[in-house]
Amino acid sequence: MIVFLDFEASSLSKKSYPIEVAWVAENGDESSALLRPIRDWTDWSAEAELIHGISRDRLRHEGQPVNEMAHRMIRCLSGHDLFASAPSWDGKWLSTRLRAAGLPRHALRLQLSDDAFRDAVGRILPPGTEEQQIVRLVEDVIRETEPEKPAHRALDDARLELRRWQIACARAEALKQRLT
Repeated sequence: MIVFLDFEASSLSKKSYPIEVAWVAENGDESSALLRPIRDWTDWSAEAELIHGISRDRLRHEGQPVNEMAHRMIRCLSGHDLFASAPSWDGKWLSTRLRAAGLPRHALRLQLSDDAFRDAVGRILPPGTEEQQIVRLVEDVIRETEPEKPAHRALDDARLELRRWQIACARAEALKQRLT
C-alpha cells in the first residue's frame, strides 16, 4: 500500500530532530503524533517554531516517547511503499527517530512523492504514452494544488500528498478515456 509520510522538525540545521510525524495511507488510514525530544536533542529554531506553531513545552507535555513512537511506526509502516515530498529531510528525521529508539536507521525507507504520482499515472495511461505527457500531468497537479499558505503541520502536509496522488490518478483515468 502507498503511504505518504511527513515530519516537522526543530529546525533545518544538521542537529535538528523530528518533533511531529504523520502518515496517510491510500486507503484513508492516517496517524499523527507530536514527538517528545530526548535529552540529547537540544537544537531549536524560534523561526521554525513560528512556522509550525509547536513549542518545546508542548512537546515535553504532549509528545510521544521515542521508543513507543518508533516501534509503532515500524509496526504500522513496514512492508508499505513510503513516500514524502522531501525524502532527504524527512528521511533524516525518520532515521534520527529510529536510531534514538535503538532501531536500524534504514528500517523504513522513503521515496519521493513525485515518483508515486508519475508511477500511478504511467500505470493508468495506455502503453506507449510519452514520458513527457506523464511528467506534465504530474507537474500540473502539483502546481495547481500548491497551497497559498502551507500548513507546515505533518498531517496536513501528508494529506496534501495523498490528495495530489488521487488527483493525478483521476486525471490519468480521464485522459485514458479520451485517448482510447
